[in-house]
Amino acid sequence: MDATVTILLIAGLITGFSKFSVGGMGMLVLPIIMIAFPGPEALAVMLPLYVITDIMAIYSYREHIKWSVLLRLMPLAFLGVLIGASVLSSIDATQFMTILGVMILAMMALGVYLDMKPATFMQSPLAAYIMGFFGGTVSMLANAAGPIYSLYFLEQKLSKESYVSTRAWAFCLINLSKLPMYLLLGLFTQESLQASIYALPGLAIGIWIGYHFLKKVKPTHFKWVIRILSAMAAFKLFVFS
Repeated sequence: MDATVTILLIAGLITGFSKFSVGGMGMLVLPIIMIAFPGPEALAVMLPLYVITDIMAIYSYREHIKWSVLLRLMPLAFLGVLIGASVLSSIDATQFMTILGVMILAMMALGVYLDMKPATFMQSPLAAYIMGFFGGTVSMLANAAGPIYSLYFLEQKLSKESYVSTRAWAFCLINLSKLPMYLLLGLFTQESLQASIYALPGLAIGIWIGYHFLKKVKPTHFKWVIRILSAMAAFKLFVFS
């Protein structure tokens, strides 16, 4: 039990830090949780933490939301959540771990590609629809849409505050739409909710660190650290799936 609590505290810390700073670290958090909760149940452990931090980020940066950017993204994001729920209902724990590993590597490859190539297409309405749909699907399946939406929002040339606020609104709306889906899939249990509670102290510390960290760095500075750690997490999933 002590090891499980430690894992949950670390996951909470990373989640709080990510949500209030650079974002895109969900693909690292889920493999950590899966050390203690292998399979889709890990999604239900993290979702309440995401909703809490999303609401707090919205409140903290409430004056900086970019509604025009958000509204283009969301309609197909909700469709992606529905598609993701359909896939999630038809796979087992081993398949889930393999799919998660593939998604993590795909998100990393996309990030590297967009670093190397001009990404002006990201500012078009079509890009918003495509990124919205795939982000909703990946979020439902793996809580790992952070790289997709972080890349999209970075390319909108937002201020740091608008970046965090608009991203928080997007994830809050998506995560709230995922709650009934996870309930219908039977992923929420007494054990998962208790695990979420154990992660709260780490979450609070991560929020404090992330809030002050954001004031000192650009969101792009932390990308390669996230990518290296995420690659290690993906390798772990492939080896032990």
